[in-house]
Amino acid sequence: MMKLFEVLETLSARVLVGDEQLNKDIVGGGSADLMEDVLSAAARDAVLLTGVIDEQVIRTAKIAGVGAVVIVRGKSPPQGLIDLARDNDMPLLVTGKSLFAASGCLYMDGLRGLDGSW
Repeated sequence: MMKLFEVLETLSARVLVGDEQLNKDIVGGGSADLMEDVLSAAARDAVLLTGVIDEQVIRTAKIAGVGAVVIVRGKSPPQGLIDLARDNDMPLLVTGKSLFAASGCLYMDGLRGLDGSW
């Protein structure tokens, strides 16, 4: 388990939404660009790493109970996605790291995946 601020530090990320939630517990992590993969995994209070910058990522994360979303590869999410994250109280971070590197960094710092499905 990690705190969200530890995820932030590990990934050299920046917060777009959720500064007030940086002490939140993150129980595991997963990486996916296919939102049906997110829905098929037990993702409650996990961090979702993704390159998807469509509003669907926030909707899917909310349904799955994800604790935070991290956009990888330094992508700039559109304002609609940022607003939707804020409206749904979903922490949203951005890192310049690739999906592979971000996943590896979190794993090396002790965060584990969820049931092997992502």
